[in-house]
Amino acid sequence: MASKTHPDRYEIRLAGEGGQGMILAGIILAEAAAMYDDKYAVQTQSYGPEARGGASKAEVVIADGEIDHPEVLLADVLVALSQEACDKYANNLKKDGLLIVDEEKVKRVPTTDAIRIPITRLASEITGRAITANVVALGALVGLTGVVSKDAIQKAVDARAPKGTEEMNHKALEAGFEAVKR
Repeated sequence: MASKTHPDRYEIRLAGEGGQGMILAGIILAEAAAMYDDKYAVQTQSYGPEARGGASKAEVVIADGEIDHPEVLLADVLVALSQEACDKYANNLKKDGLLIVDEEKVKRVPTTDAIRIPITRLASEITGRAITANVVALGALVGLTGVVSKDAIQKAVDARAPKGTEEMNHKALEAGFEAVKR
């Protein structure tokens, strides 16, 4: 699924509060593309000085060919897990871009066609740990866009999951896939 302006380039921004794991989600997504789907990927990140609690974002550019500019110019997809993230980055989404929000944390959404998913609640219910919301978000993103294969995102999550948390992360990823089927 490529961008209309650059047919071989897909720009994704994952944003939330520090501590929600969106930077790790960006790393996992880039690794899924580059290591398991044989695509090119660049991942960049930034977070506020507060670290935990402040705004943080990861940007991932995935392409079929070499990437000449590593930053997201206009996002094809924005995943926002906090109101601040949505407020700050939604205006940098392409006109036909996809906005995915945590419906319980993001109440003001600038577009009516945003995909609203209770990402953090699903993480808590399915795995018992809200910190797995980033993996639920990745499942939803991949389920909606197909920007990387399900197999690739699963392998990348497995490679990054701390020992002993693999099953929990499998459940979180599957919860994201299932949430977008409904």
